[in-house]
Amino acid sequence: MARLAGVSEATVSRVLNGVGPIKEETRQRVLEAAAALHYVPSAIAQQFARRRSGNLGIILPLLPKVNLFATHYFSELLSGIGATAKQEGYDLLLFFQGHDEPRHYDRLFQAQKIDACIILGAQDVPAEREALKELHAASRAFCLISQRYEDEPYNTVDADHASGVRAAVKHLLEKGYERIGLLNGPSVYSNSRDRLEGFRQALAEQQLAASDAPVLIGNYSRKSGYSHADQVAMLIRKGELDAIVAGSDRMAIGLLQGLKEHGLTAGIHYGLVGCDDSEGSRLTDPALTSLTVPFYEAGSEAAARLLTSASDEEAESGFQLKLPVQLVVRGSSAVRPL
Repeated sequence: MARLAGVSEATVSRVLNGVGPIKEETRQRVLEAAAALHYVPSAIAQQFARRRSGNLGIILPLLPKVNLFATHYFSELLSGIGATAKQEGYDLLLFFQGHDEPRHYDRLFQAQKIDACIILGAQDVPAEREALKELHAASRAFCLISQRYEDEPYNTVDADHASGVRAAVKHLLEKGYERIGLLNGPSVYSNSRDRLEGFRQALAEQQLAASDAPVLIGNYSRKSGYSHADQVAMLIRKGELDAIVAGSDRMAIGLLQGLKEHGLTAGIHYGLVGCDDSEGSRLTDPALTSLTVPFYEAGSEAAARLLTSASDEEAESGFQLKLPVQLVVRGSSAVRPL
């Protein structure tokens, strides 16, 4: 090929691998020679020449007895990430991280297994912070989804959970509910803190005392929602609670099921709003009012921006996106009976 194009083998290599400055005339001669010889480049050789793996790493939390791929949150995120990575010519490598395991994220880059990584399920704990600082100090290309560290400049893609909860509380108040509670997730997740902030802001806007509003903590699972049913039923019967906003559809559905066992029906005895607008929210009885969170779009945006920054040194560095959410009203928050 070099002889046919009238250039050196090194020049052929640079053209085919897109490495270094090449005159357009020379590039065209090499490409024409390659076409004449029916040359098919080796993807592995190209990746080696570019010092890239062609892999986008996805770090996922390892949760015992939980099928992550069956959950709305992770399945939508991974679908968005995967579709965009495919368009950019990248493959996905999945890495599962236990909460108690050491975070050795940078080793994945050192071993040249990945060119960039997206971290799902990150927590605001010392071990996580240390691992992320190590990545940032080494100028690694990485992005967090649904987690922010206010004092750090990391790439993030998140949804506007605070405004979503404000909209949910306003909706319940307009439907006649007066004593609204929050079933939230753990504070190690920034989206849990965002929901709590939005909840308190919504009450303050209506001149309601946040200190009187019940705030319960679950772990986003259906089981944790179900486990709060006894306490919530007691609060409803004592007149201290007549509606609740849950931080995930799974918690809301678990709570709805548990309260049914107490003879309490959403949309009749109390109001209920979930978060995610998952398929399950349409299948409950009554159907669950929920906040649509654009998880697929979040995954797609994270992959697109991250892979652009990883492959283009002149690309804009750093991004922090916050995507809007939307309230979808269904039967679980019907007008409160007088």
